[in-house]
Amino acid sequence: MNKPDENLLDVSNLWVKFPTRSGTFDAVRGVSFSLGRERLGIVGESGSGKSMTGRAILRLIRKPGIVAADHINLHGQDLMKLSERDMRAVRGQKISMVMQDPKFSLNPVMTVGDQIMEAYSLHAKTTKADAKRKSIEMLEAVSIRGPERVFNAYPHEMSGGMGQRIMIAMMLIPDPEILIADEPTSALDVSVQTEVLSIMDKLVTARGMGLIFISHDLNLVSSFCDRVLIMYAGRVVETCLASELHNAKHPYTRGLLNSLPRLDQPSKRLEVLKRDPAWRDAESVESV
Repeated sequence: MNKPDENLLDVSNLWVKFPTRSGTFDAVRGVSFSLGRERLGIVGESGSGKSMTGRAILRLIRKPGIVAADHINLHGQDLMKLSERDMRAVRGQKISMVMQDPKFSLNPVMTVGDQIMEAYSLHAKTTKADAKRKSIEMLEAVSIRGPERVFNAYPHEMSGGMGQRIMIAMMLIPDPEILIADEPTSALDVSVQTEVLSIMDKLVTARGMGLIFISHDLNLVSSFCDRVLIMYAGRVVETCLASELHNAKHPYTRGLLNSLPRLDQPSKRLEVLKRDPAWRDAESVESV
């Protein structure tokens, strides 16, 4: 898949900094990328800055964290210049984010239906009856059987896979243009993971959305996404087509790939990733 002609989002020189007693810690360092109507994967180890990048786009970094960028343009509008009030209109309505674990994202004392209705009503002037109808339709869209039963249930009554589907329904009901999914399947078993990815793929494709898929699973990203950014120590070290990920050039990406077990190339002992300090500041590899 080639780079899309229409960019929904353009991020330039994004930094996320945290002041500490020993100095400033740079969690994200000069990240730049564009997103069209495509599935863009961001991969890396824990601590590489991929989740911070997703949160920074929506300006969800809490103080004393500092977000800086040349620009974060959504259809040419710089999100860095918006007030907090204006950003609340962007979150959910234009860009939604599915967090990693639904148990920490859903309110335990509100029913599933009330939470989905709330997400819809925040961005649409509608009646309660219409919000309920739309919420049940959205539960059906994410392949939940007995949507009315789930609508009236509480989050603790749901399994992990069901909770993740509910979160996807809640984030997509305002009909955003961009969905940021932060490790949306990491807590799920393989069969449920496949179902959730299939649901997400169908909804994103049908709506012509842009998807930022954050993950540590290189095999998953290579099969699900169109393009991939590989992050190391807060910066992008390589960009490539997902279909060409296994032919990546950067030694960090090669090290990650070689440390993964492969059924087609069984090995008695997997390689251990050996990090090079020079990777922190070397130029990124562009192969798209």
